[in-house]
Amino acid sequence: MNYKKILIAVDSRESAIDVSRKGFALADQLQAEVALIFVVDKSKSIGSPDSGIMPNEALMVLKKEAQDTLEQLIHLNNRDKSTIKFMPEGFPKESILATAGLWGADLIVMGTQGKSGFSLWAMGSITQHVILHSKVPVMVVSASSQKK
Repeated sequence: MNYKKILIAVDSRESAIDVSRKGFALADQLQAEVALIFVVDKSKSIGSPDSGIMPNEALMVLKKEAQDTLEQLIHLNNRDKSTIKFMPEGFPKESILATAGLWGADLIVMGTQGKSGFSLWAMGSITQHVILHSKVPVMVVSASSQKK
Protein backbone atom coordinates (compact mmCIF):
# COMPACT_ATOMS: atom_id res chain seq x y z
CA MET A 1 0.00 0.00 0.00
CA ASN A 2 1.17 3.51 -0.79
CA TYR A 3 0.56 5.91 2.09
CA LYS A 4 -0.20 9.45 0.89
CA LYS A 5 -1.68 10.99 4.05
CA ILE A 6 -0.27 10.27 7.50
CA LEU A 7 -2.01 11.44 10.67
CA ILE A 8 0.27 11.70 13.73
CA ALA A 9 -1.66 11.58 17.02
CA VAL A 10 0.10 13.28 19.95
CA ASP A 11 -0.60 14.61 23.39
CA SER A 12 1.37 16.64 25.93
CA ARG A 13 3.57 13.79 27.20
CA GLU A 14 7.28 13.86 26.42
CA SER A 15 6.85 10.75 24.28
CA ALA A 16 5.06 12.91 21.69
CA ILE A 17 8.46 14.16 20.55
CA ASP A 18 9.56 10.68 19.48
CA VAL A 19 6.16 9.78 18.03
CA SER A 20 6.20 12.95 15.91
CA ARG A 21 9.81 12.35 14.79
CA LYS A 22 9.01 8.83 13.62
CA GLY A 23 5.81 9.95 11.92
CA PHE A 24 7.47 12.87 10.11
CA ALA A 25 10.43 10.66 9.08
CA LEU A 26 8.07 8.09 7.60
CA ALA A 27 6.13 10.83 5.78
CA ASP A 28 9.40 12.14 4.33
CA GLN A 29 10.45 8.67 3.16
CA LEU A 30 7.09 8.10 1.50
CA GLN A 31 6.70 11.68 0.30
CA ALA A 32 3.33 11.73 2.05
CA GLU A 33 1.27 14.62 3.29
CA VAL A 34 1.30 14.77 7.06
CA ALA A 35 -0.88 16.24 9.79
CA LEU A 36 -0.71 16.38 13.56
CA ILE A 37 -3.70 15.82 15.83
CA PHE A 38 -3.96 16.73 19.51
CA VAL A 39 -7.42 16.04 20.89
CA VAL A 40 -8.63 18.56 23.47
CA ASP A 41 -10.02 15.96 25.86
CA LYS A 42 -13.39 17.22 27.07
CA SER A 43 -13.35 14.74 29.96
CA LYS A 44 -10.52 16.82 31.46
CA SER A 45 -12.36 20.14 31.14
CA ILE A 46 -14.64 19.78 34.13
CA GLY A 47 -12.72 22.39 36.09
CA SER A 48 -12.83 22.71 39.84
CA PRO A 49 -15.54 25.13 40.97
CA ASP A 50 -14.39 24.71 44.59
CA SER A 51 -11.02 26.20 43.66
CA GLY A 52 -12.56 28.79 41.34
CA ILE A 53 -11.71 27.09 38.02
CA MET A 54 -14.80 26.90 35.87
CA PRO A 55 -15.21 24.35 33.05
CA ASN A 56 -14.90 26.98 30.30
CA GLU A 57 -11.62 28.21 31.82
CA ALA A 58 -10.30 24.65 32.06
CA LEU A 59 -11.21 24.10 28.40
CA MET A 60 -9.31 27.26 27.41
CA VAL A 61 -6.23 25.98 29.26
CA LEU A 62 -6.48 22.61 27.49
CA LYS A 63 -6.81 24.32 24.09
CA LYS A 64 -3.73 26.44 24.83
CA GLU A 65 -1.81 23.31 25.86
CA ALA A 66 -2.78 21.60 22.59
CA GLN A 67 -1.78 24.61 20.48
CA ASP A 68 1.54 25.03 22.30
CA THR A 69 2.37 21.32 22.02
CA LEU A 70 1.66 21.23 18.29
CA GLU A 71 3.72 24.37 17.66
CA GLN A 72 6.60 22.95 19.70
CA LEU A 73 6.54 19.65 17.79
CA ILE A 74 6.50 21.49 14.47
CA HIS A 75 9.50 23.54 15.60
CA LEU A 76 11.44 20.54 17.00
CA ASN A 77 10.91 18.64 13.75
CA ASN A 78 11.97 21.59 11.59
CA ARG A 79 8.59 21.73 9.88
CA ASP A 80 6.89 24.56 8.10
CA LYS A 81 4.47 26.58 10.20
CA SER A 82 1.78 25.69 7.67
CA THR A 83 1.88 22.04 8.77
CA ILE A 84 -1.69 20.81 9.10
CA LYS A 85 -2.87 20.76 12.70
CA PHE A 86 -6.09 19.33 14.07
CA MET A 87 -7.31 20.18 17.56
CA PRO A 88 -10.78 18.68 17.85
CA GLU A 89 -12.63 18.90 21.14
CA GLY A 90 -13.97 15.57 22.27
CA PHE A 91 -12.75 12.21 23.42
CA PRO A 92 -9.41 11.03 21.99
CA LYS A 93 -10.54 7.54 20.96
CA GLU A 94 -13.39 8.79 18.83
CA SER A 95 -11.82 12.06 17.69
CA ILE A 96 -8.68 10.46 16.26
CA LEU A 97 -10.74 7.99 14.23
CA ALA A 98 -13.20 10.65 13.07
CA THR A 99 -10.44 13.05 12.02
CA ALA A 100 -8.58 10.29 10.17
CA GLY A 101 -11.76 9.52 8.26
CA LEU A 102 -12.67 13.12 7.48
CA TRP A 103 -9.14 14.04 6.39
CA GLY A 104 -8.72 10.82 4.42
CA ALA A 105 -5.66 9.53 6.28
CA ASP A 106 -4.06 6.36 4.91
CA LEU A 107 -2.12 5.70 8.12
CA ILE A 108 -2.29 6.77 11.77
CA VAL A 109 0.92 7.04 13.81
CA MET A 110 0.61 7.12 17.59
CA GLY A 111 2.37 6.07 20.76
CA THR A 112 1.59 3.98 23.79
CA GLN A 113 1.67 4.91 27.43
CA GLY A 114 3.64 1.82 28.35
CA LYS A 115 0.70 0.24 30.15
CA SER A 116 0.32 -3.49 30.13
CA GLY A 117 -1.57 -6.23 31.87
CA PHE A 118 -4.15 -5.16 34.41
CA SER A 119 -3.47 -1.42 34.12
CA LEU A 120 -4.13 -1.58 30.37
CA TRP A 121 -7.35 -3.51 30.94
CA ALA A 122 -8.53 -1.36 33.85
CA MET A 123 -7.69 2.03 32.37
CA GLY A 124 -8.44 1.24 28.75
CA SER A 125 -6.14 2.37 26.02
CA ILE A 126 -6.68 5.01 23.39
CA THR A 127 -4.14 3.27 21.17
CA GLN A 128 -5.79 -0.10 21.63
CA HIS A 129 -9.19 1.35 20.75
CA VAL A 130 -7.85 3.07 17.64
CA ILE A 131 -6.11 -0.14 16.49
CA LEU A 132 -9.29 -2.17 16.93
CA HIS A 133 -11.62 0.32 15.24
CA SER A 134 -9.51 2.05 12.60
CA LYS A 135 -10.34 1.57 8.94
CA VAL A 136 -6.70 2.32 8.07
CA PRO A 137 -3.43 0.84 9.37
CA VAL A 138 -2.04 2.15 12.66
CA MET A 139 1.70 2.40 13.32
CA VAL A 140 2.39 2.22 17.04
CA VAL A 141 5.55 3.74 18.46
CA SER A 142 6.05 1.61 21.57
CA ALA A 143 6.99 3.06 24.92
CA SER A 144 10.23 1.06 24.92
CA SER A 145 11.35 2.52 21.58
CA GLN A 146 10.46 6.01 22.80
CA LYS A 147 13.07 5.73 25.58
CA LYS A 148 15.93 4.95 23.21
